[in-house]
Amino acid sequence: MVDKIRIMIVDDHPLFREGLRRVLEEEEDLLVEAEVADGEQAIVLARDTQPDVILLDINLPSMNGLQVTREIKASLPKTAVINLTAYHDEEQIIHAINAGASAYYPKEVLPGKLIFAVRQVTQGRWVIDDEVLDEDQLRDWLFDQYRTLVPPGMPDDSRFVPLSAREMEILQHAARGSSNKEIAHSLAISQQTVKNHISSILRKLDVKDRTEAAVYALRHGWIRLEDTKPGE
Repeated sequence: MVDKIRIMIVDDHPLFREGLRRVLEEEEDLLVEAEVADGEQAIVLARDTQPDVILLDINLPSMNGLQVTREIKASLPKTAVINLTAYHDEEQIIHAINAGASAYYPKEVLPGKLIFAVRQVTQGRWVIDDEVLDEDQLRDWLFDQYRTLVPPGMPDDSRFVPLSAREMEILQHAARGSSNKEIAHSLAISQQTVKNHISSILRKLDVKDRTEAAVYALRHGWIRLEDTKPGE
C-alpha cells in the first residue's frame, strides 16, 4: 500500500478547491485530507490535522496567506507550505519564501508542475521556477535576489522583512483611508504607536507613503479590495 501525502487546501473559491482536489486525487500517492476557506480557520485546522503539505492561497479572508504561512510554520515546522496566487512577481516569491513557504506558483500552474512540487517539498526541498533547491542552494538564490532587487544604499536587512501581524492590520486600516487617530482608536493603541508602525511598514516595503503601501499590498494580494472600503 502506498503511503499517501496528506494535503490541506486553503482557498476561498469553492470551484478552485474542487478542481484542485480532483487533480490531486487522481494521483495514487496524494490525499486531500482537509479544505478550508479562511486564513484563521486554516491555522486551527492545520494544527488539528498536521498535514504533510498545505496548498495555500495568498489572497484570503481574515488573514492573508503570508501571515498564515508564518503562523503555521511556527507551530508545524515539518508541514510544507506551497503558496498559490494570482499576483505573481519576483518580489512576491521572496516574501513567500521568507514567510516559510517551500514553493510558490501562480494559480494557472500546470497540474503536473504542482504535483511535482508537492512531492519534492515533502522531502525537505524547495521548488522555485521549477528548479529543485536544497537549503544551501536556496540561500544562494535568496542572496542573488537580494543583490538584484535591493536598491543601492539600502541596508540588506531592511527589505523583504515580513510585516508583523499588527503592521498588516494597520496597513489594512490605512488602505481604507483611516487616519492615525482613527486607527489608534479602532485598535486601542496610541497614535505614536500607529505612527511608528506606519514608518516601519514604509521602510520594509520601500515606499514613500501610505498610499503607495496600500497599492503594494493590493497588487500582491495581501489586502482584499473589499477590505479597503470604509465601514466594512
